[in-house]
Formats: sequence, structure tokens, C-alpha cells
Amino acid sequence: MTATLVLPHELHGDGPHKVIAVHGWLADRSAYAPVLPDLDLASFQYAVVDLRGYGEARDASGAYTTAEGARDVLALADRLGWERFSLIGHSMGGSVVQRVLAAAPERVRRLVGVSPVPASGLPLPPEQWELFAGAAGTPDNRRVILDTTTGGRRPAGWLDRMVRRSVERSDAKAFRAWLDSWAGEDFHDRVEGSPVPALAVVGALDPALSAELQQATWMRWFPNAELVELPSCGHYAMDETPLDLIRVVEDFLRADAEDAADAADAGAKP
Repeated sequence: MTATLVLPHELHGDGPHKVIAVHGWLADRSAYAPVLPDLDLASFQYAVVDLRGYGEARDASGAYTTAEGARDVLALADRLGWERFSLIGHSMGGSVVQRVLAAAPERVRRLVGVSPVPASGLPLPPEQWELFAGAAGTPDNRRVILDTTTGGRRPAGWLDRMVRRSVERSDAKAFRAWLDSWAGEDFHDRVEGSPVPALAVVGALDPALSAELQQATWMRWFPNAELVELPSCGHYAMDETPLDLIRVVEDFLRADAEDAADAADAGAKP
């Protein structure tokens, strides 16, 4: 087991409801940049992290697994003094945050997956596996993945920019190793039946992590689950429909009973 790393991160807001946001396979924490200007920073405080092999942690050694990522997230929460918090994970990050829930269920207030990889992994047919496995060393593969998972509707300039960011802000060996973990590992028996409220947000244009897949996985395993499909969106909701994503996610987080208690306590103070 590798040593725990306090993940590079940035904090936004100073609200009472603490939230840790984890990026996906093709980006570092800058994946959340499009939503940052319009978050409710009075109600929430967001910690947006870089996983090992990405962004400011690009050179961090490790096993590059979702279980290791979960340990790193919990180490960050400890460093921040956050005993209870909610989690947001995009794609691969959705698998990481479910691992956090499996490891420390008592600490998780609410769980949000944005096009989340299921806790059962994502088995890929041979041709798709070749495409994904080759993406570590072949930027064109990353572009095909981006284009396919957004319904072939996004402009070439955006695809090119996303590929450049992905290559510049990830380590190729780590990128390849992460694939084996998020695609190949099945730990759903460790989260199945969890009472934690769990929201899955998917894009109608994403053929891979679709509403149908979430109905068969996320919605079956979490008794208090919700599923929202954004109609004009693919796999990258933060870029494609940032305002719709913020509204859906923050409305869900705001429904937490602890928020109501915080407000009541604040109102009772002289």
C-alpha cells in the first residue's frame, strides 16, 4: 500500500455544507472550472482535488486505483477537519467517491455522481478496450472518446482543447493504470444498500454511462437514489451544461437535513 497523499486542492466558498469534488479520467481538477463562478459559496464550501497522476499531483507515485484515491480523499478531509461532507465525482471520480462511501459510510452526507462509473466497473468490448487502453499514448484516441461520448455534436475547437488539457495535465503511465482500476474492479457489494442519499446526473447524448446503465446499477444499489438526465448534454456536463448541472446538484445537496438544522441553529442565536 502506498503512503497516503494529501491531494493538491483548491477551496471555494465558506458555507457550512462541506463538499469534495473529484475529477474524471480525462482531466484534472480544472474540469470543474466552468461551474466555479456560479456556485452557492455561502451555503457550501467546495474542495476540488487533483488525483495522483493529474494536475499538481501529476508526478505523485502510487498504485492509481480507486481505493487508493478514496484513502487520499479521506486524508484530505482529515487535514481540512471535515468530519462529515458530501461528495461529487465525475466519471472515474464517481467510482472514487463510491469507494469513499464504502470505506467511511458514516462520514458521507450526500453522494453525487456526474456520469458516474458504476461500482461494478465498466467492462468494455475488445475494440473499445483497445481504444481506451491506447489513449494513454495516442491523443487521437482521447479525441475519439470525447467526441463519441458527447454525441458527435461538439465543435472541433472544444475537442482539441479538451485533448490538449488531458495530455498536458495527466501522466501517461498513471492515466493508463487508472483505466484498469475504474473499468475493471467490482466493489458494488460494499456500497449496495447504503442509505446515503445518492444522485446520478447523466447526459442524454452519452452512449456509455447512460440513464439505462444507471438504472441497472446506481438506482438498484442505493435505496435513496435519484436520477436526472440532462437532455442537451453528453458526458461532460461541467462544460456542456454548467448552469443546469449546478442547479440540479446544489438543489440535491441543499435538501440535506443537516442544512436545515444548521439554519435553525443560526436563527436561534441572539
